[in-house]
Amino acid sequence: MSELGDLLRELRGKRSLREIADLTELSHTYISDVEKGYRRGSKKPLNPSPETLKRLAKAYDYPYEKLMKAAGYVGTSFSVPEIAKELSKDERDIGKRMAKIRKDLIEGISDDDKTSLSFMGEPMSEDAIESLLEALEHAERLATIANKKYIPKKYRKD
Repeated sequence: MSELGDLLRELRGKRSLREIADLTELSHTYISDVEKGYRRGSKKPLNPSPETLKRLAKAYDYPYEKLMKAAGYVGTSFSVPEIAKELSKDERDIGKRMAKIRKDLIEGISDDDKTSLSFMGEPMSEDAIESLLEALEHAERLATIANKKYIPKKYRKD
């Protein structure tokens, strides 16, 4: 079991996986997989997203930064330039677009307008915005993959 998995199991204590699933809006099977450190179907290592860790930190009332460190996101031996070299150009582009969208959603259209993002007439919570951003990022990745398949290499900007 991984350091993160051990920590999460300790934080959960005697509470059930389903109880934590209700608090985090994650599936109980996914939480179990995170605790074990691998996906049960494929046996491949599982590294939860920062958003998942944020939900778990909130449910366990535990510092988010400590979960990020246990998952290996913070305090690794890699420097930012080394990590940036590993990312493909597409991943960097997606990251930049998501950062701009996040900024636009959080700051609103303009200060004078005093508008904010709303859903069915109600202002969106931070969790709803994060969920929307995750969906957008996933859609962006799928669209990038699909477009690469159909764009001839001579027209690609790699």
